Amino acid sequence: MGTKILALKLDFLVYLCIEYEFRSGAGKHRFFFYYSIYLDNRRLYLPLSFWVRFSQGVSLPVNTLRIMTKNHRQVSPQNRMINRDGSFNVVRKGLSYSHWHYDLYHVLIKLSWAKFIAFISLGYIIANVLFAFAYLAGGDGIENARPGNFWDAFFFSVQTMASIGYGAMYPKTPYVNILVTIEALFGLLGLAMASGLMFARFSLPKARVIFSRIALIAPHNRLPTLMFRVANKRQNWILEAQVRVSLVKSEFTKEGDFMRRFYDIPLVRSQSPLFALSWLIMHEINEDSPLYGVTPQEMIDHEMEIIVTLTGIDETVSQTIHARHSFLAEEITWNMRFVDILSKTSDGRRCIDYSRFHDVISLDD
Repeated sequence: MGTKILALKLDFLVYLCIEYEFRSGAGKHRFFFYYSIYLDNRRLYLPLSFWVRFSQGVSLPVNTLRIMTKNHRQVSPQNRMINRDGSFNVVRKGLSYSHWHYDLYHVLIKLSWAKFIAFISLGYIIANVLFAFAYLAGGDGIENARPGNFWDAFFFSVQTMASIGYGAMYPKTPYVNILVTIEALFGLLGLAMASGLMFARFSLPKARVIFSRIALIAPHNRLPTLMFRVANKRQNWILEAQVRVSLVKSEFTKEGDFMRRFYDIPLVRSQSPLFALSWLIMHEINEDSPLYGVTPQEMIDHEMEIIVTLTGIDETVSQTIHARHSFLAEEITWNMRFVDILSKTSDGRRCIDYSRFHDVISLDD
C-alpha cells in the first residue's frame, strides 16, 4: 500500500491530488482523488478522511492531514495528547529535579523489560568493577590471585557479591576483609531491591484492551451519535468496567488567552458489570452535547481530541486495571457504521471476529 500527495498552489487556490495504491492478490489498484480548497488569511487545513471499498465487506481507510501557513510553509499536524499505546504525549520543561533522582522507582517500573534488564545488568557490572579497583588498591590482599591482575580482582568481587565462595581465592588482609564485608552487605541489599522490582513489575496488572482505529459519527435512533468500539483481548472478565469520555479542544477566552479545555461527554451506557465481549461506546449528540452542531472542519480548527479512559477489575488478579486511548479529528469518520463481528458457532456459543474489528461500511449497505 502507498499514498502519494501532490499539491499545486495558484494564487489562493490549492489543487490537491491524492494517489492511493493498493496491492492485492488480484494485482495492483490505483485510485486518484482531486481536491481544491481556498486559503484563508492565516493558514489552511486540508482534512482528508475517506474510505476506499474494493469488494463487499472490505474497506481501507485513508486519513491525511496537511497544514499550510500563509507563506505556504508546511507545518506539523496536530499531535495527540495520548498516544495509541496509552502513554502521554506531553513534553515537560522547567522542572528543577530529575526523575531519575527523585522518581527512580517509578522510572524503573515504567521501563520496558529490555531496558530494565539492561539497567540491572549495567549496575551489576559497574558495582563489580568498582569493587575490583578497590581490591587492587589494597595491594596483594587476595590469596591465590595474581598481584595487580584486574580480572582476578573482578571475578573475586563477583564471587563475593553473589556469596558463591569457591574457596580458590579468599581475603588475607584486614583491608580486603573489610571490603568483603561491605560488598556482601551491598550484594544482599542489591539482590533484595532487584527482586522487589521484578516482583512489582510482574504483579503490576496491565489491561489488554483494544480500541477501534477510528470513531464514527452517524445517525442512531434518529440522532447523530459518536461511536467507537472497545474489546477485551484476554480470555477473562473485566469486572465493573467503566468508561469515561472527554472532549479536549483549543479555545480562546474573552481576554484572548489560549487554553485547552476539557468537556465531559455523557454516554448512553458507561458501565458494564461483566466486560468480555466487544463494547460499542455511544454518545448521543443532542443539544446538551459539547459536539452539538460541530462540523468536521470545526473539529480540526479547534484541534479537538476525544480522550477515552477505561477502568475495571481484572478477575484473575483481582486488581484494578486502566486503559487509555484518544481519537483525533481526522480519526473520526462520518456517516459510516461498524461491521457486525458477533456471531454464533455451530454449538451455539458466541464468537467475536477480531479480524473485522476495525472495519466499517456505508450506512446504505
